[in-house]
Amino acid sequence: MSDPIIKVINVTKRFGEEEALHCVNFDFERGKIYGIIGRNGSGKTVLFKCIVGLMPVSSGKIIIIESPGFLSNYSAFDNLWLLASIRKKVDKKRVKDCIRMVGLDPADKKRVGKFSLGMRQRLGIAQSIMEDPSILILDEPMNGLDNIGVQDMRKLFLSLKDEGKTILIACHNKEDINLLCDEVYSMDHGNAERMV
Repeated sequence: MSDPIIKVINVTKRFGEEEALHCVNFDFERGKIYGIIGRNGSGKTVLFKCIVGLMPVSSGKIIIIESPGFLSNYSAFDNLWLLASIRKKVDKKRVKDCIRMVGLDPADKKRVGKFSLGMRQRLGIAQSIMEDPSILILDEPMNGLDNIGVQDMRKLFLSLKDEGKTILIACHNKEDINLLCDEVYSMDHGNAERMV
């Protein structure tokens, strides 16, 4: 067992009197895919928002041991190149390669505002991998993808896992969970439990 790359320690998140998360504990290790399942309202998205810092926890803490909104009038490449230009970690070739990896054409001038939901999902995944992060947190990444898109993303996620990436996926699809995940946790009313 390797050391965790993300630790979620006794995390509770309250909205007024309502608890969205109740004393949740996770250790996420490098090089594994984790499935987080549960009905709508079970706490999956709140957990992810807390992990990525979009929402503060009410109590407990999240330790990350290392640290898709797009402009509708710009193309896929232009959107990602603008984002890449902020941190200047990647060049244009890497941006184009990532767009190709998810099955889009970096030379396509079509504006993102005209993209289908599936195309936006693919572009969001390209954005998430372009700077070669060690951790990917994906909330329903297969949403809006056709069968070919789902197969493409499964292959991509497994290849990223083989590279040593840690991937957290919130998902409703049991087939995706069974094919991709090394460990699966079920969430219900803000509580998390490891599935056998």
